[in-house]
Parts: sequence; structure tokens; C-alpha cells
Amino acid sequence: MNNSFEQHGAFSWFELMTTDTEAAKTFYGQLFGWEMEDTPLEDTTYSVIKVGKQEVGGIMSTAVAQVQGSPPSHWGVYVTVSDVEQTATKAQELGAKILVPPTDIPDVGRFAVLQDPQGAVLSVITYKNSSS
Repeated sequence: MNNSFEQHGAFSWFELMTTDTEAAKTFYGQLFGWEMEDTPLEDTTYSVIKVGKQEVGGIMSTAVAQVQGSPPSHWGVYVTVSDVEQTATKAQELGAKILVPPTDIPDVGRFAVLQDPQGAVLSVITYKNSSS
């Protein structure tokens, strides 16, 4: 397992939410040489980005039901934490808004989306089977 999946406070995953996943996969594949591995989900396909054999991120459509408000295409980042609930509570105490409350990702872990007091958004995650 990638050490950043276990290290509290480490950036561990990058995710592109886009209006055109096929165009994005072509663009980034040609630009950086990334390989994509598609995984079917309930109502969409999630494309895992690989650099060499290392999984580093993913690409998903903004058109899926779980994405609210039809946001523009954007990159998001995940920071590994030891406890998602505890981190979300502390973030709120420090003035953050919880945009997505702690939520399970089947076979992956548990995450939440936070907006800091200045308006920047990031996700926190505890990976399943992590030793952190």
C-alpha cells in the first residue's frame, strides 16, 4: 500500500470531476503518459489514474447523481487522516464548513469534504485496512 494512504496529514489521492471524462482521459493520457483503468460503478464509470503501476488518482463525471449542483470541471485532493469524524468535528470547531459529511466509499474507506474558513475545499479520508 502507498505510504500516503497510511500517513496522517499526507496528500494521498487526486480526483478530476469533469463534464467529459473521455476527453479528459485522452488529454491527460497524452500529456503525462497516464494510464487509465476503468471501474464500473452504480451509475457511472470511475477511471483510476496510474503512473507506472502506482494508482494516484481518478476521473469521474460531474453528471452522476451523487454530484450536486452541476459544478464545473475541477481537480480535488484527498488528505489521509486517522479518523474522519474526529477531523470533521475539529475542522468545524476551527471554522470550516462540512460540505459532505463523513461517508463510506465501499471497499475504499470513509471520507468527508471540508471547506476551510477562506473558502478552499479539500477532502479527508481514512482508507480501509490502513494502519494509521
